[in-house]
Amino acid sequence: MISPMKQREITLYGIPNCDTVKKARAWLAAQSLDYTFHDFKKQGVSMDRLQAWCSALGVNVVLNQKGTTWRALTPTEQESATEMAGALELMHRHTSLIKRPIVEWSIGPESKVTAGFSPEAWAQHVTGQLK
Repeated sequence: MISPMKQREITLYGIPNCDTVKKARAWLAAQSLDYTFHDFKKQGVSMDRLQAWCSALGVNVVLNQKGTTWRALTPTEQESATEMAGALELMHRHTSLIKRPIVEWSIGPESKVTAGFSPEAWAQHVTGQLK
């Protein structure tokens, strides 16, 4: 188990039945880490939050262009994602287009957002070494 850190707040955004989200949640539980889970499907995601994630990570990281939801879009809708406003609108309307999981890590005065699941990278976040 990873040693605890001071003033930690973790929010995991995703869809409960996503395999990667399941792995991420299991990893957090195995580390005995408390976190808040935000279900995209039930709770949605605000446009401000999407914009913050895209600013921090880049729209190409946040926008999942490999899944079935992306492939189901019309060519016109896909083309609209080449601009930030279009990508944000698509992700806001179709939350399955958001890379999963998105995690907001707040450790003391620092904060970071990540996309995807990596046990090695996550271990650095929870020990207070945001990178």
